Amino acid sequence: MANIQQVAKQAGVSVATVSRVLNGQNIVSSKTRVKVEDAIKKLNYEPSMLGRNLRNSESRLLLILIPTISNPFYLEIIQGIETFAISQNYNILLCETDSDPMKENIYFDLVRKKMADGIISMDPAVNVETLKTLAEKYAIIQCSEYEENSGIPYVTIDNEEASYRAVKHLIQIGHKKIALMNSDEKYLYARQRIKGYKRALEENGIIINNEYIIHTEHVGFENGQQAMKKILKIQDRPTAVFAVSDLLAIGALKEINTNGLHVPNDIAIVGFDKIDFSNMTNPTLTTVAQPMYKMGTVAAKMLIDKIRGEHVESIILDHELLIRESTSG
Repeated sequence: MANIQQVAKQAGVSVATVSRVLNGQNIVSSKTRVKVEDAIKKLNYEPSMLGRNLRNSESRLLLILIPTISNPFYLEIIQGIETFAISQNYNILLCETDSDPMKENIYFDLVRKKMADGIISMDPAVNVETLKTLAEKYAIIQCSEYEENSGIPYVTIDNEEASYRAVKHLIQIGHKKIALMNSDEKYLYARQRIKGYKRALEENGIIINNEYIIHTEHVGFENGQQAMKKILKIQDRPTAVFAVSDLLAIGALKEINTNGLHVPNDIAIVGFDKIDFSNMTNPTLTTVAQPMYKMGTVAAKMLIDKIRGEHVESIILDHELLIRESTSG
């Protein structure tokens, strides 16, 4: 393989001039640029990206922090991030944290040591204080889950409004006894979504029944099954369930079917996210559609803009309530 010295010799210029052409610097005349480009083509020269990145103090690598790869919610966001990153000549590294501070620190160190250029954090359990300290020197963006007043830019949806609309839909089709499957309220999205749930009930003169509010440690399929088991044991049983994730809702649907009940005739269900599986259930799941792919592309653009030293503002994207068979028969 040809090296940069051979390219310089072939073009009749210095190594520094070849380097300037490779780095896109405008101080080289167009005539000289053409000579260098011809020499590169003739010798089939491929510059070392590693060497170039080291000289420019950049890695062209973006870290994506997620708590688990098993939740399909993250897949479309990651695809959006990757598509935009690649279009800007960046690569991504997926970092599963398991919400473990020790694992997080390993990934944070990659940024501190300049082995990565920035971070998109989607972990609701991330150590915010560490993230804030890191954000003072390095490019950090929060995606979907974020910390208010942290000073770190984020892209998300209006979780409270989305939940309000989902519960309002259940009220409009005649339900008054509506259960909520929520995750741990230490997470901001869980606090926002219960707020929307309560607002919808209060506005419609429905008394909030705390027995109808079930908290789960995680938002997986099994958690939905376990939460539904508790709901089915309530004496004055709810006629509808709003779950803060599609996986919870699908777990609830499975448990209802196991007990010989019918959705939506006996119990209506609304989920949250619009993961692919939500359209594969029987009945199909009414859900809050988050623009996950767009969320990913926006997060990637925000991060790359921040790496380039541009000012970045937080963005709230639109959501949509997608009405399907689990509430409409």
